[in-house]
Amino acid sequence: MTVRFAALGDSLTEGVGDPVPGGWRGWAALLAPALSPDPVEFRNLASSGALSRDLLVSQLPTALALRPRYAAVMVGGNDTLRASFDLESTAHRFASVLSSLTAVGALPLTACLPDPGRLLGLPAPLARPLARRMRGVNAVVHALSAHYGAVHLHLADLPWTEHRDLLSVDRLHPSAAGHQLIAREFHALLATAGHPVGAAPARLAVAPPRRGADLWWMATQGTRWVAARSTDLLPGLIALAALEARHLLRGSARRLDLAEDRATAAVIARLTAPVPAPAPLSPPAPSPTHSPAPDPAPDPAPAATPTTG
Repeated sequence: MTVRFAALGDSLTEGVGDPVPGGWRGWAALLAPALSPDPVEFRNLASSGALSRDLLVSQLPTALALRPRYAAVMVGGNDTLRASFDLESTAHRFASVLSSLTAVGALPLTACLPDPGRLLGLPAPLARPLARRMRGVNAVVHALSAHYGAVHLHLADLPWTEHRDLLSVDRLHPSAAGHQLIAREFHALLATAGHPVGAAPARLAVAPPRRGADLWWMATQGTRWVAARSTDLLPGLIALAALEARHLLRGSARRLDLAEDRATAAVIARLTAPVPAPAPLSPPAPSPTHSPAPDPAPDPAPAATPTTG
């Protein structure tokens, strides 16, 4: 029987960093044929730059129409790079996507994402606000994945910075080797959980990024990537960095972390709180019973007429 697999997400799931003739391949395409010994029908709905609202509004309806057995749902990184970022809104959209997919019988595949500031090596006043946002999104993804029974990969914990060959030249997306690693990790999680998967994804030969490729990418494409986001992200990020710098100088930066942790915990509590069961309906009150009215008394017999003799 054919197994259907739909992939929802942004550039990570689209496959950026793993080029093939005609476009990108990526971890989801590598995982697809290994999801079952039977034929697998794969549909990649992910698109570069997608936000959580794009998954909910644009990608989810198509995925639901496919009625997939498996559905990859990876999102949140682009949300954190927007000046309008709001954790609660992102969390509600993510929860809606998971709820809708599980309602049609799909098993979601989710992952927490690496901190972009750490990958790019940004200075602390810039990196810490981004890291705080990413930590909040990941905490939400962890909690909602458990709540909806998703297979969750701790992708952020993989050795991205320790093994440079796992990252593409932009240092934000996995390389071909990195995409293969993600596919193998998801396959291992599914196999361990007892799902009837096929053989593990094959290890394909890949060439590591050339020396100096990072600089070449920044000169030819990276500047355009940064500029496209600067009009939205940069003004807000500068303000966040200024606030962070003041707290770092005062030694009070930990307060920002604690405040964000409390806000994140509150969002998670609201989204995972058990829905109270409706109160049982009270049986209808019995109708009052009335004793039947007594039959009317018979009319008295007419008095006898006296007779005279």
